[in-house]
Amino acid sequence: MVILQNKYLSVKVSEIGAELNSLVANGKEQIWKGNPEVWKSSCPLLFPICGGLKDDRYFYGGKAYTLEKHGFARFATFTVRNLTEASADFVLTPTSETKEKYPFDYVLTVGYRLAGRSLEIRYTVENRTDGEMYFSIGSHEGYSTPEGIEDYDVIFPEAETLDSFVLYGNLLSDQRLPMLKNSHVLPLYEKYFTVDALVFRDLKSRSAILRNRKTGRAVQVDFPDCPYFLLWHKPNAPYICMEPWDGISDRVGAGADLTKKEGIRRLAKGDVYRASHTLTIPEEL
Repeated sequence: MVILQNKYLSVKVSEIGAELNSLVANGKEQIWKGNPEVWKSSCPLLFPICGGLKDDRYFYGGKAYTLEKHGFARFATFTVRNLTEASADFVLTPTSETKEKYPFDYVLTVGYRLAGRSLEIRYTVENRTDGEMYFSIGSHEGYSTPEGIEDYDVIFPEAETLDSFVLYGNLLSDQRLPMLKNSHVLPLYEKYFTVDALVFRDLKSRSAILRNRKTGRAVQVDFPDCPYFLLWHKPNAPYICMEPWDGISDRVGAGADLTKKEGIRRLAKGDVYRASHTLTIPEEL
């Protein structure tokens, strides 16, 4: 476990999955600590896909591959580099086992940087394949809501009119549920999560604030590089996940060609993809 800290924040990141396990600010834990009886993870990294594939498989180069929901990076052991008191890089490269699921050569680096009351998480993907590489990357961060989610709002900087796209298992349908009409504030209710996650594909905002309307407890997530945004919660559990993704689950009825998958990124030989998102913990009201 790697510990980072500054005057305002204390962070713990595991070498397994480069997963954020703790973020303490204002004397309080902001991250869901995980519970095997509810949801064992805290903030898993999604790579090389976000969400699920139809039948957990895809085709590339005339060959079929099996790949689990959200990919394998969340289970992998990363190498820690460039460790300082307030920053660290976590590096992952392929293994013979992962090459059976995903045939590309790459270097994935997840960098954590503390600055004031913010934690920046940087993603770098270098394509070392002799040809193009296809991937998506995303975050699945669970935030502690000890009072219950119905004391919380999700606040957007832009006035949003949002539909959530309904999931059938791991797959995304064209069925829409109206969630918000020309408003900045989405109050959270348990009933929203009886059918899994809220999936937003048409968000104008590139940041969101989770705020307890009674206490002011809050976290702001800025995600300038991610076109998809999800909210997920197991009913009556004391957490909510805010999830910026740059890819998305397969559609119901989608084909299995990886190169044609919605949201997939194409990276040329030798190129490097860079993205980041930032978590900011303001002082409570």
